Amino acid sequence: MPGTVGRSTEHAFGRTLGIVEDGGFDAVLFDMDGTLIDSIPAVVRSWLRWADEEGVDPRRLAGFHGVPARGIAERLLPPERVDAAVDRIEAIEVADTHGITVLPGALEALAALMGEVERCAIATSCTTPLADARIAATSLPVPRVVVTASDVERGKPHPDPFLLAAARLGVDPGRCLVVEDAPGGLEAARAAGCATLAVTTTTALADLIADAVVETLADVRFRVSDGQVWVTPAVTDR
Repeated sequence: MPGTVGRSTEHAFGRTLGIVEDGGFDAVLFDMDGTLIDSIPAVVRSWLRWADEEGVDPRRLAGFHGVPARGIAERLLPPERVDAAVDRIEAIEVADTHGITVLPGALEALAALMGEVERCAIATSCTTPLADARIAATSLPVPRVVVTASDVERGKPHPDPFLLAAARLGVDPGRCLVVEDAPGGLEAARAAGCATLAVTTTTALADLIADAVVETLADVRFRVSDGQVWVTPAVTDR
């Protein structure tokens, strides 16, 4: 549950990818929840349970999608309750992985980029235990580089997760493409100097500010050629 309002510059939906299609990238940095996997039902159940336990009006959870749990707790609770509340939501979410599935196109995207030299990473707002639980629940292939909220002091919408992912891959963030579903994640990507591709799995098109927007990763194809990643629209009947 846990957007800024704006509009993308280009959207594919069977048409152009704009500048995303114009040049090659050194690597692709994927968000996880809402981009590679659909965890929304589990997220909603978990945060509603947490809000009830903490005495938080669930309506106050709106607009926090893609923000790390600590950032949400710090906004909604007094400072002295934050640490315990963060531990509690992590425990609830780690225990509830029912119904989490891999989103269309995610397996194909990772397979194209996880060759002998990996050209991708995951940068998620999940903590490491939660990311591990959701990856295990879906059997999602895991790139060598996975950056979680446990690895950075400042999570999304700050650029730190994407900067660290690029650094661990040994590439310039300005030569990376970020794939995201949440406004906060796209804000973080822009702050890191990355190009952006958004998917509309959890957020309306009008609320996504990105270089290109598609419905899911099934709408694009990734290929590696001459050490660079190229992105093109998938051929569809739509």
